This record gives sequence, structure tokens and C-alpha cells, in this order.
Amino acid sequence: MEESEGVIATERYGSQESWKYLLKEGKVMRRKDAVNGGLAANSVSGVFKSVFLPQGYPESVSEDYLQYQLWDTVQAFSSSLSGTLATQASLRGVGVGNQEATVAAATITWLLRDGTGMLGRILFAWLKGSKLDSEAKKWRLFADILNDVAMFIEIAAPHFPPFFTIIVCIAGIFKSIVGVAGGATRAALTVHQARRNNMADISAKDGSQETLVNLAGLLVSLALIPLVTDNPLLTFILFYLFTVLHLFANYKAVRSVVMETLNEARLSIVLHQYLLHGQVLSPAEANQREPVFLSFRRTVPIKLGVRLGDLIHEPGDLQLALKNNSKPYLIGIKNGAVCVCLGSDASVDDEIKAVCQALCVSAVLHNESPLPAVLQQLSNTKDPWALISQSHKMIDEIFQTFLKELDRAKWQTDRTLLDWNEWRVEWTKKRS
Repeated sequence: MEESEGVIATERYGSQESWKYLLKEGKVMRRKDAVNGGLAANSVSGVFKSVFLPQGYPESVSEDYLQYQLWDTVQAFSSSLSGTLATQASLRGVGVGNQEATVAAATITWLLRDGTGMLGRILFAWLKGSKLDSEAKKWRLFADILNDVAMFIEIAAPHFPPFFTIIVCIAGIFKSIVGVAGGATRAALTVHQARRNNMADISAKDGSQETLVNLAGLLVSLALIPLVTDNPLLTFILFYLFTVLHLFANYKAVRSVVMETLNEARLSIVLHQYLLHGQVLSPAEANQREPVFLSFRRTVPIKLGVRLGDLIHEPGDLQLALKNNSKPYLIGIKNGAVCVCLGSDASVDDEIKAVCQALCVSAVLHNESPLPAVLQQLSNTKDPWALISQSHKMIDEIFQTFLKELDRAKWQTDRTLLDWNEWRVEWTKKRS
């Protein structure tokens, strides 16, 4: 009997290993299947994958997982080395090795640094916590840049003894912000990477990867410390090199992330391309164009989920907002911003539609270039409420086709990362 004729079953473990069950001489035998002309991966690589990669890899994670984790490993290694230099400088600053320094003074400095850091953590989470989901890539990169700034401050602090405590307290505040922003955005990226609701497994394996990298950084640091002790120039040179590598790796890491959910930046890019060329960009194309640095340019801001009082000031404003509008949201222009009130019965599609309309109005007010032809018609309208009324007609004409193209391009339209506030409004409809 041929071996192929004796195969009674096959099985595989994810996409890694394949086995055959053979019936031979009245007995059932189990044999590892050949992969590409050779045997499947050896046990060493199998153990490494099971220890450091999520179960079911690569099917259980997003396609950008490996590239992101590789760059994240590089940045974590360089950050570990920079952290060693900063820690050594902080210890020298509080008096380690100085016979005149007291334990009490060092303890007070450390407690003040930790205390200000705790206050900074609470304040930052209160002010910016809701932004970390919708702009995860921007805040992830911001956190790492701020971390490098904090470590530079710590390294420089011992050279300014009279202001050492104040300087390390400032560094402590920066590091507390890094902790909040870095941890929260890492959680948001984990949700994106998880394709089998396996967020906990991905988070645990990310912790294992980071621990391994930190261990490697520790070993290198042991060789590094004797070289930089009492050598400030070499310390700053090495810190500069590690920081450049750290920032480059972080930029490549966030650039490698391809999120299929729509936030305001990605929706703006996709909508602008659609209005200009009638084409909806794929998630990979739009993510490559998405800005990853926090922007401080003056544009027309968009406020989502505002109170009705932020939009309606005069008795007739509600009727003006309802002109040509049967949608479960209200939109208007107040104090140089495009404001959107969301109805309590609005769906996810309505939320996307509202933001699309707000983006179009913002583009007209900001006079963006190039301005799509459909928006050039709106730019001729000078009265704010007339502009809103005309934009209702425009969005009704294009939105359903645009939404279908989003689905065809494999964007997720059942949920979004649009930064809505929690106000929901019910209003009296205009009487005919």
C-alpha cells in the first residue's frame, strides 16, 4: 500500500505544523508532514514562537503586527540604554558617591519627584484621556518624544545643583505623562492587533518581548556604565545616538500601523480624495498619508457632540439649523468652529455622515487647496446658515455612494474612533 493511500486524517496547529495519521499494517501512526520540501519548523523556533508570540500567530493578529513589534523592539532597546544613562545621572545628582550628601535630602528629592509625577498623571488623564483612542498613533509618538526629553533633563540636572530638585520634578511630570499616554495608546493598538478577541494574550506576549529586550539592555548597560562614569561628554554623545535611534524606530513603528477604523484624520484624507478623484483610498494608503505628529496649525476646528446651547443662541437658530435637514444631528458654525449636536437616536452611519459634512464645511471655511468642485459651489455662499443648508443637500447626494465605497475598500463602518463628546440632544422638528 502507498503511503498516500494509507492517510486516514491530517491535522495542523495553526499554520505552523501539519501532521498525518497513517494506517500501516493495522496500526495508526502519526507523522510530521513535510513543509516546502523539508520538515516543519524545529522545536527551538516553535518554543520561541509559543513564548513570545500570541497563540495562533499570524492568523490571530493584524497583518502589521510583526513589522510594528520589530520596530517597537528596537525603540525599547535604545530607550533602555538611554534610561540607564538618565538613572546614573539622577543618582549622582541626589548625592550617591558624595560624602556630604544626606539620606534625608535624597529621600525628600525622590518623594517630591514622585509626588509631582502622580499629580501630572492625574491631570493629563483628565485633560487628554478621551483623545488617546482617536489619535493613538500621534500620542504614542508624542509619549516617546517626551520620554526622551525627560531623560535629557535628568542627565543635565546634576550640572545645575541649585535647581536639581526642580529639574527632576519637571522630568517626573513628563515621565508620568509618558506613562499615561504610552500605556493607553498601547492598549488601543492592542485592540487593533487582536483579531480573535485575544487582547490579553497579545498584551501578555508584548510584556514578555519587552522584558527580553530590557534584559538585553541591562547586559549592555553593565558594559556601558564603566565607560560613562565621570565622563559627561561621552554620556551626552551616547544619549544623542540612542535618542536618534529611538525616535527613528518609533516613527517607523507608528507608520507601520494600518488601522481600518475611521478617526477624523483618516476620514478627512479618504473623503478629500473621494471628492477630488471619485476614489476611496484603502486603509493602507490612507494610513500612509495620516499625520503622526501632533499639529499646532491654525485650522477651522470641528467640535463633535456639543451642547445645544453651543449651537443655538437665537430663537430662530433652531429653524435655520433644520432647513433642508431631516437628519438626527444638527450642525452649525459658531465662534470660528464647526459644531455638531448629535441626536439620541443617531446610528454609526449618521455619525460618519455628520463628520463628513463637518469636514466639508471646515474645508470651505479654511479655503483648503485644492478645493474639490462640489465644495467650490459651497464656497460662494457667504451666510453661515445658508452654507450649512446647502451642505445638507450636498452630503445627501454623495454620502450613500461614499459609504458603499468605504465598505468595498474594507474600512470598518460598524464602529469608529471619532472623538464624540457625550452630549445627546432631542429637539422639536420643524412644522410644515
